[in-house]
Amino acid sequence: MKHELFATLIIGLGLATGLEAQTKKAYTIGVVAKSQSNPVFQAARVGAIDAARELGEKYGIEIKIDWRTPNEEDAQKQAEAIEQLVLAGANGIAVSCSDANKLTDAINSAVKNGVPVATFDSDAPNSKRFVTYAIDDEKCGEQVMNELAKLMGDKGVVAVLAGNQNAPNLQKRVQGVKNAAKKNPGITIRDVYYHKETPQDAAAKVEQVMQANPDVTGWAMVGGWPLFTDNALQWQPGTVKCVSVDALPPELAYLRSGHVQLLLAQQVYEWGHRSVEHLVDKVHLKKDPPSVRDVSALIPVTRANADDFAKNWDKWLRK
Repeated sequence: MKHELFATLIIGLGLATGLEAQTKKAYTIGVVAKSQSNPVFQAARVGAIDAARELGEKYGIEIKIDWRTPNEEDAQKQAEAIEQLVLAGANGIAVSCSDANKLTDAINSAVKNGVPVATFDSDAPNSKRFVTYAIDDEKCGEQVMNELAKLMGDKGVVAVLAGNQNAPNLQKRVQGVKNAAKKNPGITIRDVYYHKETPQDAAAKVEQVMQANPDVTGWAMVGGWPLFTDNALQWQPGTVKCVSVDALPPELAYLRSGHVQLLLAQQVYEWGHRSVEHLVDKVHLKKDPPSVRDVSALIPVTRANADDFAKNWDKWLRK
């Protein structure tokens, strides 16, 4: 009798465990970054995967990250990826918008179909996304220009490197650079230079501008694109001052060589991590963020702290 009772208890526990496994909540979160080739988005992907694992363990749920990022920047492909994620049954979507105008309809359609959308890095401010996690882009541009002006002794000719002309976050950074320059009569902005966001295209643009404008003594880079490749800056270290956004491993080499004086690092790993946190709060806990704007601070990186900062990338770009 005792053996039968014990066997019944064991079977009952087994059934309960099986039912628990069957009823364990599972969520799929789609992540659509700008491009596979950019290491900042590789770091964001690691952040999203880490958040999925950590929050899954915390809440006893399963979270799958469905990464749908185009190989190269293409807003149309991003819009299609959002549509595909909705059709595939994603519970939430995080997107970094290459072109807000082309993505707003796709975001609104997803939300209309019951799929909440968060943006990171680059927002679609007129869309129905419920939160955006990013730096304050206009203040970022101001910070780039103010720091550069100090390095230049508040006088000289500045070129602005600006990436994709349609990216709203970059447009705001450029506006910030211009705003700060207006307050400094000794600084002249020669022009704003747009380019395809690959290291090669960006480096070629810098070289072209320097050849045509040998009087340029400062570069305000609102993104670090040319610094992702070797030997992109041909001037003698110190002869031209340079401040750039982002602080990826290849960029740190330019600090060490003296070609760049200051990098302003975005918290790129957190782009993925925080976006997943917000989406899990929304879909699992039914909790909205306190504000639509979740502002991320920039981290100054100089030659003095470059080696310490580099250790972050061992975590962010792990294979």
